[in-house]
Amino acid sequence: MTMDASNSRVQTLGQTEIDWEKLDKTKFYVVGAGLFTGVTVALYPVSVVKTRLQVATKDTAERNAFSVIRGILRTDGIPGLYRGFGTVITGAIPARILFLTALETTKAAAFKIVEPFKLSEPAQAAIANGIAGMTASMCAQAVFVPIDVVSQKLMVQGYSGHAKYSGGLDVARKVIQSDGIRGLYRGFGLSVMTYSPSSAVWWASYGSSQRVIWRFLGHGTGIDDAVPSQSKIVLVQATGGLIAGATASCITTPLDTIKTRLQSCWDSIYIFGHGCA
Repeated sequence: MTMDASNSRVQTLGQTEIDWEKLDKTKFYVVGAGLFTGVTVALYPVSVVKTRLQVATKDTAERNAFSVIRGILRTDGIPGLYRGFGTVITGAIPARILFLTALETTKAAAFKIVEPFKLSEPAQAAIANGIAGMTASMCAQAVFVPIDVVSQKLMVQGYSGHAKYSGGLDVARKVIQSDGIRGLYRGFGLSVMTYSPSSAVWWASYGSSQRVIWRFLGHGTGIDDAVPSQSKIVLVQATGGLIAGATASCITTPLDTIKTRLQSCWDSIYIFGHGCA
């Protein structure tokens, strides 16, 4: 491959990448926060149901997602599917901004570091995105973990022997009273162990799979070096996201179950003398 062809390939695929130095940061954060809020609204009930299933004891009547949903709707109605939502939105938006900042700045630096090694584009993307994903996750856990602790206690309050609270501040106050500040970081080490590798795998898979897809479609190979349309970029990114999500979930799910039980079951041990069996 000639130098001109190589430069053309980089420039073509570069049209699909975020250039942090040239990025409109205000628009990036506003749009990012808005999209994150919308996704959270849509998927939050899934988190509530998943959390209840993870902490359910062997004596709990609800054995599957549908029975959990029926139980929540019967006792609390639609609002029951959004317990702890305010806490998550209040804290997660700044946490997401921190994550995105760390992700994009680290990714730009990592690409410069791996460039001299002359690796294939998918390999470069996997390494740079993986490093950025792990670094961003480690930074964001400092904010995400206390949010998780509070929101998960709200999600399962009154369920399967768990304590009841009047809101997020009440949870934080009682956790600090019983365990101090470290109580808000219960499961922090496991969260880092869970989400940092998972984030590395997600972003590495996301970045490299897009390169493979673009090459399959002929971009960057000399067959079709025209700048891709916006619809094609979105489709490729969505496909990369699905591949990345499936890959990362294999790592996340088992450890996430352990972390959730550790974070949300401690109040049952403290108040009732037993935890989640």
